[in-house]
Amino acid sequence: MVFEGYERPLSSWLNREFYRGEKLDCLTIILKSGGCAWSRCLMCGYRTFRFPPISEEELGLRMRAQLRWIQENYRDSHFDMVKIFTSGSFFDPAEVPPEVRRKAAELFRGKLVIAETRPEYVNRDVLEDFISVIDEGVWDIPLYVAMGLETTDDAIREKSIGKGFDLESYRKAVDRAHSSGAGVKSYLLLKPPFLTEGEAIADMKKSIREASRWSEIVSMNPCTVQSGTEVEQLWRKGAYRPPYLWSILEILIGAEGHLLCDTVGAGTQRGAHNCGECDRELTQAIKDYTLSGERAPLTSAWEKGCRCMVEWEFVKREERPYCMPLTR
Repeated sequence: MVFEGYERPLSSWLNREFYRGEKLDCLTIILKSGGCAWSRCLMCGYRTFRFPPISEEELGLRMRAQLRWIQENYRDSHFDMVKIFTSGSFFDPAEVPPEVRRKAAELFRGKLVIAETRPEYVNRDVLEDFISVIDEGVWDIPLYVAMGLETTDDAIREKSIGKGFDLESYRKAVDRAHSSGAGVKSYLLLKPPFLTEGEAIADMKKSIREASRWSEIVSMNPCTVQSGTEVEQLWRKGAYRPPYLWSILEILIGAEGHLLCDTVGAGTQRGAHNCGECDRELTQAIKDYTLSGERAPLTSAWEKGCRCMVEWEFVKREERPYCMPLTR
């Protein structure tokens, strides 16, 4: 049976994003796809959101139907930036058929596009073709290739996350992206499993310094406990705790340049959290900083403090890998 009609994406929403000193209206879409070819990252819940095995023809029809749904439900004049996510890699031809990718380029012509992919699918010819469709001369960099580098430490990326690629592979993908005329956005993961709070902070500070050399945009994502993941299994056993919000503030306040920080689940037990009394205020300060580039909201929240800063300092000082976490 040939599929016809509309199909709603996994998720889509409008918000505002900080870009080069401006606040841009942004459409974020998460397309249901053929599924991530790797599908082994310990913290990723999206790997389960995929179509069952179907033909390439039907996959193309189902994904184009999602794009039609986007076209029908969002007015082109309401956003300048588009962020495209899938279950894994937008530029993997087995996950997203080339005709779907072409349709997306046509749909978002003239927009600033950020598309997530793994390094092995960063192909210069593919990127140049995509840019040739979306580029109308509005943006000096019309496309950013977003990659989940997570950390610049190969051992942590392999043992604590299971990404399946090393730093050299990422750097070669950066070179291919830049040579095609695309920019690079790097996602970093704060506190993957098996790291203490102090180790996670130190790794993030180092990763930010190093990733900033190769990326035009760096986004720090605090690890969240997503359903159906190995991280959730550890969390349920009391063997994992998401990072403290104080850790995020420490990193953002001390970083050179502006970082993006997406605080999904902040203030809940599954996301970055403190004691519960200061969580809402600190989460809002992080959001205000991310959208404005101004550190004043962060420093104000830091100076105000909270009684749980004593606990956080104790955890940073005393937590050890063989007995962590000390708190829930």
